[in-house]
Amino acid sequence: MSKTTQYVSHQADENGVIHWSDEENQVWHDLVLRQKDIIKDRACDEFMHGLELLNLPRDRIPQLHEVNEVLARETGWQVAQVPALINFDEFFRLLANKQFPVATFIRTREEFDYLQEPDIFHEIFGHCPLLTNKAFAHFTHTYGKLGYAANKQDRVYLARLYWFTVEFGLLRQAGKLRIYGGGILSSPGETLYALESDEPERHDMEPLEAFRTPYRIDIMQPVYYILQELDDLFGLAEMDMMALVEQAKTLGLHTPKFPPKPQKMAG
Repeated sequence: MSKTTQYVSHQADENGVIHWSDEENQVWHDLVLRQKDIIKDRACDEFMHGLELLNLPRDRIPQLHEVNEVLARETGWQVAQVPALINFDEFFRLLANKQFPVATFIRTREEFDYLQEPDIFHEIFGHCPLLTNKAFAHFTHTYGKLGYAANKQDRVYLARLYWFTVEFGLLRQAGKLRIYGGGILSSPGETLYALESDEPERHDMEPLEAFRTPYRIDIMQPVYYILQELDDLFGLAEMDMMALVEQAKTLGLHTPKFPPKPQKMAG
């Protein structure tokens, strides 16, 4: 997680309403319009159904209470307003309480195609549709409880499983590969790359292997893991995850499929 950001989350007024500027609402509109077109026939059916349930406005950024009404009805989840960056402890605490953190800022035009930190478009459009799904919601809740109880070293391993499921997961549907990871579904470039490029490796999901696979957040992913169906997340949630983490620690990490991140020169 990046330690610094140029972005600052908006604060809600006394009625819980966030006042977005016309430009911020326009950025949302343009992002939604572009991404809805790209994910057609690429996102999994459950994601598209969740998008339908949420009925997100196109012309403005949704208010959190609008999203919460749908999530509460479907799975008992809520979104929670957070600063632009939060630490792992707070992240896991929120998930353990069925609250999904949403930083209340939106990217600038200069970072329209990609930004490193998760903004409200990534969180609401990329993740919230699947929080209406019981398997996805149960897995995310279980993951949060495990992470909140885990030590710092084990959380790093747990983060890899989250990365290869919630953020960058693929699944099989009707004989084709489909996307359910929010990190992919909020990125036009990665949506196409994840399914259509010959470059990345795609493996069936094995949690032990996912725990051992390094990743970088600032590149197209060199490795994806595939579920047979979204309901596999129920089974994943019931595994003894911490025993698998111990196994992964004993076996060690796989060799990274990417070069090390360039070091910034001191100036």
